Amino acid sequence: MHPARFTLDPAFTIGRVSPRLFGSFVEHLGRCVYTGIYEPDHPAADAEGLRTDVLELVRELGVTAVRYPGGNFVSGYRWEDSVGPVDDRPRRLDLAWHSTESNRFGLSEYIAFLKKLGPQAEPMMAVNLGTRGVAEALELQEYANHPSGTALSDLRAAHGDKDPFGIRLWCLGNEMDGPWQTGHKTAEEYGRIAAETARAMRQQDPSVELVACGSSSQAMPTFAEWEATVLQEAYELVDYISLHAYYEPVDGDLDSFLASAVDMESFIENVVATADHVGARLKSKKKINLSFDEWNVWYLSKWVEHAKTFDQSDWPQAPRLLEDNYSVTDAVVFGSLLIALLRHADRVTVACLAQLVNVIAPIMTEPGGPAWRQTTFFPFAQASRHGRGQVLDVRVDSPTYGTEKYGETDLLHATAVRADDGTVTVFAVNRGRTDALPLEVTLNGLELTSVTEHTALADADPDARNTLADPERVTLHPVEGTALRDGTLTAVLEPLSWNVIRLA
Repeated sequence: MHPARFTLDPAFTIGRVSPRLFGSFVEHLGRCVYTGIYEPDHPAADAEGLRTDVLELVRELGVTAVRYPGGNFVSGYRWEDSVGPVDDRPRRLDLAWHSTESNRFGLSEYIAFLKKLGPQAEPMMAVNLGTRGVAEALELQEYANHPSGTALSDLRAAHGDKDPFGIRLWCLGNEMDGPWQTGHKTAEEYGRIAAETARAMRQQDPSVELVACGSSSQAMPTFAEWEATVLQEAYELVDYISLHAYYEPVDGDLDSFLASAVDMESFIENVVATADHVGARLKSKKKINLSFDEWNVWYLSKWVEHAKTFDQSDWPQAPRLLEDNYSVTDAVVFGSLLIALLRHADRVTVACLAQLVNVIAPIMTEPGGPAWRQTTFFPFAQASRHGRGQVLDVRVDSPTYGTEKYGETDLLHATAVRADDGTVTVFAVNRGRTDALPLEVTLNGLELTSVTEHTALADADPDARNTLADPERVTLHPVEGTALRDGTLTAVLEPLSWNVIRLA
């Protein structure tokens, strides 16, 4: 097989990586919150009931912005239920996930969780525009952010939080294009309420950053028309339009699954084109950026089948839902999705891996027991750690393979990020399932002399996974033989592998 090739030159860049690209998502769904991040009776719980073993793993993961409290959950969310003395908070039915919500973990606990993660962890709060509207969004904003001297800001202080929460980034609802959403709206209906909510929130604080709901996937029948209609109403009032995408192998088609990032990149580029068209039509000098605030590998078809078995009279609390166990193959696809986000860092300036713990998550826990890393943990942690700086323009010349969904597709999917100290990290996936892929990278204008590290996630068993019984079955391993000589990087990428090559 002839090598895959590309050239790196600091004169040709995509854009600077926003720290928010490495965000995640905590929804009141299944065990993400309860027995995930919050378990007061756990041996590792701190005084606030947060699992310190999970906190340690989340810090290692490198998560920044954390979107909360949903997701579909937010469209039935009453923020007032989640504040004040814990024992006084009401229990409610959650229609989104057919569960009972205790509200024992709420707004104050969420902010405390972020503070314990560190200063890089930023709140990203969603408001309910499904069953509620402008007034409730303003009340939540005042409770959370106003310093003092009003009924709601003083109520926050009385609840024990004297200092405002300082939430800058807000989602205007969730997946309002989806018929599954409580309070689902047409594009015209949602565009109006999003615009009115945005206008009112900016009256309270002009510095807020607002995300309007885009399409729940590129496959939605209203895709692109939805974005155009919503932005026609709200273009000058919002900063971002959202994208959501999940991928799984369909009918055993692993080759197309491995090329999932082809769809993700197309989705991003089509939303950019739509948003820019609206901006041109409005004669606006403003650019709308993208918030890819739900993305992951998710075995959605399994969930659809499971949902059919629900006992409609049973409303369990924190049931085991969406607890996908990820394989090496899943992790390679996951890494490729990260590469897609980095390759569009000029316009994708917020992204949230959905979700953080237990629910389609890189971190798993057992109630009363351990926490461990899934295979997808490793690509995210490496990208968050080393994918900071300027994304270089990578245009690959690669051998291809055939896929049913995407036609001929490059075996190599890659990007590179140049840090402020001049070092460069190459992120690369070999989509080939059977053959190693030689790689040659020409370096122009980069004062780099050595390979400091080449690690890979790959395994002789592509279905290998980390489990409660064997939590370290899959991990990263060093790759030998990678070299940088006379301005050319050479490496061999194992079959079905995620690779990180660091140059200095």
